[in-house]
Amino acid sequence: MENYITVSQINNYIRGVFEAESMLQNIFVFGEVSSYNISNGIAYFNIKDENSLLQCVLFGALKFKSPNIGDMVLLKGGVNYYAKGGRLSFNAVSIQPYGKGLLYEKFLELKNKLEQKGYFAVERKKSIPERVKRIGVITSASGAVIQDIIDVTRRRNNSVDIVLYPVKVQGVGAEHEIAEGINFFSSYDKIDVIIVARGGGSIEDLAPFNTEIVANAVYDCKKPLVSAVGHETDYTIIDFISDLRAPTPSAAAELVVWSKLQEINDIFEAINRIIKLVQYKCVSKGIDIKANLEKMCQFITNKLDYSYYNVQKNFTLISSMLEKKIVNKEYLVSSYKQFISKISPFSLAKSGYIRVINGDKIIKSINDVNVGEVLQCEFLDGKLITQITEKIKGVNHE
Repeated sequence: MENYITVSQINNYIRGVFEAESMLQNIFVFGEVSSYNISNGIAYFNIKDENSLLQCVLFGALKFKSPNIGDMVLLKGGVNYYAKGGRLSFNAVSIQPYGKGLLYEKFLELKNKLEQKGYFAVERKKSIPERVKRIGVITSASGAVIQDIIDVTRRRNNSVDIVLYPVKVQGVGAEHEIAEGINFFSSYDKIDVIIVARGGGSIEDLAPFNTEIVANAVYDCKKPLVSAVGHETDYTIIDFISDLRAPTPSAAAELVVWSKLQEINDIFEAINRIIKLVQYKCVSKGIDIKANLEKMCQFITNKLDYSYYNVQKNFTLISSMLEKKIVNKEYLVSSYKQFISKISPFSLAKSGYIRVINGDKIIKSINDVNVGEVLQCEFLDGKLITQITEKIKGVNHE
């Protein structure tokens, strides 16, 4: 702790370094105005180019014409380090126009290019669905924009869902994240419409929405897309390509989300109109309705009577046919019964026929036995065991 200095000492030292550097004093700097405010006759503003931002101060600003955001200006002055506040700034003694702002020129150049390619054509724009169930929102997850969209959506219809694709909405790489979000939702089947949103800001803050990569993503998007970038007076490239431009993120939610309360009121009004119309029709056409009902009832009665007559007639016919079929079948059954009765073993046995068995073999011919063999003869009332003493061949009846 032997070698130490105070904050004031180091800040004063830094200020002395800048003041002693002649190359940083009495010089001219040009850049694009990105913000400009006057307080007590002093202008506090920023100028920028494609890669850097410079904070500036102009004393006696009321002597000069105030530039617009996006104007290119030429400043004369020097670099100053404000020791008390620890801030670096360019202290300008004069300000004058230096042509149009670079970002604005690029905006116009890209706008003209895309317009010639048909990106802004009205006939290619898609209509916004009347009954949106789920919205895909592309914006910052931490800003007030997403909360505004949620609040408006819940107020108008709390059955509508919101799917957030969080992105950077300004700064390096923001345009790539925004384009990736649009491409993702373009092929995401679970949403009905896309809202690309951010709050207001300077022209450099809105720069990502003025890039060709975002413009191409909006143009190629398969889903209806609503742009809600900046305030009502702010216009970006995607506002011209999108299917619908909303002046603010809250307005985008108002335009996209259908009001449940309004729909309920519309339904009740429609029901009341229908009731009144039906009542009027019933009163004016009551006699005709009654006459038509009577005719209809008579017609139905006649049809039923005719159908009943046909059913009875067909039933009688079918019954007669079935009765004849049954008689015929009963006759056939009786005939088959008599025939079977004649050839049954019991009938044959009563006529004198017997069954002769040699062991487990039924004897069907004299050739099936030999003299001396013992045979079993079966009768209805018993069995007879006999031995063959002689074979006498007779006439073959085959």
